[in-house]
Amino acid sequence: MARKSSQPRFSQGKPVGSASAGAAPSAARPATLEIYDTTLRDGAQAEDVTFSVEDKVRVAQQLDGLGVQFIEGGWPGANPKDIEFFRMIKTVPLQTATVVAFGSTRKSSNVVQKDPNIRALLEAETTIITLFGKTWSLHVTDALGISLAKNLELISDSVAHL
Repeated sequence: MARKSSQPRFSQGKPVGSASAGAAPSAARPATLEIYDTTLRDGAQAEDVTFSVEDKVRVAQQLDGLGVQFIEGGWPGANPKDIEFFRMIKTVPLQTATVVAFGSTRKSSNVVQKDPNIRALLEAETTIITLFGKTWSLHVTDALGISLAKNLELISDSVAHL
């Protein structure tokens, strides 16, 4: 006897069949699922995984074809390959996906307007940027070597500038 799957089924990125367990969709809460894929940045950090720029573009096209809404393309301030990917992906027509740049807040030694990471995020020319900053006080004081107030300034300056 075949076992009925409790997993939702999808066709071209859209749910098929009845709603899964839980509250039924309503006008206030439509049945949508947005996917934010980090394969091209986080997945590329796995052991024995290396993507060429062309590989990254092909993966982005495949993810777009699957209906993925957001594709984190990489960290444009981290390496030349990611800079080239963001330059190249602008020329590739995507149907569904929005390519996202990933990066950190400004460094404490830089003013935001001259911070290389912030500049690289802007030069990637994406409509969405994922920005991370330290939030654990131990990381702020020990890893960054700054006060909690200074860290909030880094975050605030970076967000305001972007």
